[in-house]
Amino acid sequence: MAAESPADPLVEERALRIIETTIELAEQGGFEAVRLRDVASHAGVAMGTLYRRFHSKEDLLVAALERETRAMADRVFERPPRGESPAERVVAFFVMATRGNLRRPNLTRAMFRASAAGEPALAQKVGIFHDLMLRMVVGALRGEAIRASGPAEIGDRERLLGEVLNQIWFAVMINWSSGRETQASINERMRASVELVLDGANRSS
Repeated sequence: MAAESPADPLVEERALRIIETTIELAEQGGFEAVRLRDVASHAGVAMGTLYRRFHSKEDLLVAALERETRAMADRVFERPPRGESPAERVVAFFVMATRGNLRRPNLTRAMFRASAAGEPALAQKVGIFHDLMLRMVVGALRGEAIRASGPAEIGDRERLLGEVLNQIWFAVMINWSSGRETQASINERMRASVELVLDGANRSS
């Protein structure tokens, strides 16, 4: 029998079913509810099929994070954040991102816990999430929509600003996962951070 190819539609359909099942289980019970055997059983796939694509609970949840972030990027592309200034648009984006993630707190805590685990094998996959976030932040800075996939010319200054602001939001979300932030405090921290970072960038330019 020929080996399964990642480009095979059947293989991709199984992978998607596995990720969707991961999302469902995490939404119901958080990080601890995502057990590989339960995911395989609920998705209707063999353990060998799951292991060919995903090697750990963290791997599953990082894949779920990528899927959810791509869905958010599609929504942002259709309805970009509004504002008269770059700061207003970037703040509006982070408010949107925070609100969307906090609608399903169990899932979000599980995904962020997995992405912050620091597993070297997952570095590239976590990097996809950060790149998607970068594109959305840069789009808000410019006042234009950037697709989640496809080429996008991002300048060094835009990249630095986008990465700094994304890393601040990521750290604040980790704090929220630990119970040290609320939705309101996240929004206030991001508003202050955006204004501080962009004001500093304008002074140095």
